[in-house]
Amino acid sequence: MRSRLARMSDSIPSSTAVLLGAQRFEPTLSAAVKEAGVKGNIAIVTAGWQEREEEDEELSRDLSGRTVNLNLYKRGEQLFREDREFARAHKERQNVLRSLQDVYRLRLDHALEAEREVRESKQPEGIRDEVEQACIDAIRDLDAWHLYQCAKVRAEFNEKWKPLHRPAIARHRGDLIEALSDCGAVAIAGGHVAVLVNRLLLFGLETLIGARTLFAWSAGAMAVSQRVVLFHDDPPQGRGASEVLDAGLGLVPNLVVFPEPERRLKLDDLPS
Repeated sequence: MRSRLARMSDSIPSSTAVLLGAQRFEPTLSAAVKEAGVKGNIAIVTAGWQEREEEDEELSRDLSGRTVNLNLYKRGEQLFREDREFARAHKERQNVLRSLQDVYRLRLDHALEAEREVRESKQPEGIRDEVEQACIDAIRDLDAWHLYQCAKVRAEFNEKWKPLHRPAIARHRGDLIEALSDCGAVAIAGGHVAVLVNRLLLFGLETLIGARTLFAWSAGAMAVSQRVVLFHDDPPQGRGASEVLDAGLGLVPNLVVFPEPERRLKLDDLPS
């Protein structure tokens, strides 16, 4: 999977985003970096790997050692130890977001089941098609409601706590600005997408990337999009449904990212 965009966002300097396929078995990052003509080092974000964040030897080797790991996951853990008050508030906010996801998922299950039953019903075709479209519209409205609620929770949290102005976060951001000073690009790897989005937003990395070329793949590509959608047509735990998780960083607009579709989607399941 690869996509180039002339701009990442109207709110930040003009830049280029390169979305890549999974790098584990068929790495293409070094070739993309070479093609883009990147000068200097490449800042890498492996926060989605969580405790394995610093196990970046293969990634660094693929980029000829030109890497600077921003260690966003480790920084987040340090931050929570340094600022206990903020850590408690952040944990409470995350619990609220998880509760919203649970409620949304419950409603989504019912909405999807209603759409399936209507689609498979023996009603006259015209009536069935109209009601099925109404069901689909209801699912889209539910997705929009969930995104709105998540955005509202985040906005209220930011208004009250002003994270980027807290001394501990400001200090880490200063370190990140210094680390990025000789980097011509930022590469965001995959892993746990919710953790990755959390850490990226926690330190406001979207405002620090600037005009640097952005490379992202797997969960990293999902994280930089406008809307993060979890998907798996045949998960190990049983029947699944695609669901909206939250907004991403919005650096790559108008695109929903589905990494490794050949493994996670039933590509031969076409409308009859």
